[in-house]
Amino acid sequence: MHKRILPVVALGAAATLGLAACAGGSTGGSTDGEGQELTVWIMKGTNPDSSAFYDAVSTAFEEKTGATVNIEEVQWADAHDRFVTSIAGGTTPDVAETGTTWTAEFADAGALLELDDYVDAEKGLRDDLVEGLAVAGTYDEKLYGMPWYAGVRSLVYRTDVFEELGLDAPKNWDDIVAAGEAIKAAHPDMLPFPVPGDAEFQVYPWVWGAGGEIATLDGKTWTSELDSAESQAGIEFYTDLATKHGFSSAGATTWKETDLRDAFTQGNVAMMLSGSWTPKALIEANPELEGKIGAAVIPGQDGGIAPSVLGGSHLSVFNTTKNADLAWQFVQLMTTGEFAEQWADETGYFPGVQSAMEEALASTDPLVAPFADQMVNGGASVPVTPNFGAVQAKKTTNSMIQAILGGQKDVETATKDAAAEMTDLLNK
Repeated sequence: MHKRILPVVALGAAATLGLAACAGGSTGGSTDGEGQELTVWIMKGTNPDSSAFYDAVSTAFEEKTGATVNIEEVQWADAHDRFVTSIAGGTTPDVAETGTTWTAEFADAGALLELDDYVDAEKGLRDDLVEGLAVAGTYDEKLYGMPWYAGVRSLVYRTDVFEELGLDAPKNWDDIVAAGEAIKAAHPDMLPFPVPGDAEFQVYPWVWGAGGEIATLDGKTWTSELDSAESQAGIEFYTDLATKHGFSSAGATTWKETDLRDAFTQGNVAMMLSGSWTPKALIEANPELEGKIGAAVIPGQDGGIAPSVLGGSHLSVFNTTKNADLAWQFVQLMTTGEFAEQWADETGYFPGVQSAMEEALASTDPLVAPFADQMVNGGASVPVTPNFGAVQAKKTTNSMIQAILGGQKDVETATKDAAAEMTDLLNK
């Protein structure tokens, strides 16, 4: 049976590995790359401007191996189609950032190299991988995506508004409604909790928080459970924030997550689900929000933590590379040791290796600790199958939410239709 909750970080010996343990090359030393060049694709669109970081990595890699690196940034919105075209034409890069829901798809297409031998050659590295990312990077029991970074969505809210009204961060779903009603009465020009209709990963915490599932695997057959009683209860609560309680707006029916964050930045939103990588960006976009943003785990229906999608990226080596050992050394440099820590510090993402997460796990920063808690105790995965990309391309979940928000379908009908479509797509 497909398991939803992933024990993302298991503290213990693996979590206390010294960073130097992951610093050596897989061949026991540096690969001679003199005169060679690697082509690397890194996604752009949600990642911050990291030109200086890439320059530093490239310089360190050249000093270590003698090879140069050509890093090309690719827009997330265009990346999937570009990958598909390059795979078909045999023009893939040596190394590329692959989103966690794409790695299995590209591995199934035969485009990626297995990384198990490289990982296992490094003492302690296998146990040091963040498990949720490792699971998402594994297809047919082989690792094709080296965990690079992870992000998770939690509850982000306006602390100044909550303090003004004497509110605490919600601990269950009733608290969300109570806080929303208080905010709506005191600040009628502010949306207490918008429901963006074109934001898939905003939906699943409510499904899981009510005890439902996206889909389960029995043998080789996937079955969507979006229409189970538990899933329907979670989806009804989420959409009721808009349709019943009036915490959203008609315009939000077509919002993506970026639209949601823009509205928060403009001071028009009191609560939202947002990623661990966003608080810095929110304050940079509107310095007046400094000291006015708080974070909390997403509460479950009756308390505890509602699981949230553990998103993020892998670095994968493509089978068109002329030097797999050299490509792996670049992957290793980016994903372990000082550069893994530096990337996390600069972006607000979490590293893909546990040994680089110690600082985040020990943090008392109110804009770090709740996300770390969410990641450790409430990180979850969408179905790990090459076909989930087809579900996302079809926008099955988003269409379901938009039909409910727009009044075209009730929750029961919308979830049954979505479950039927998802089940069909997952089993093609």
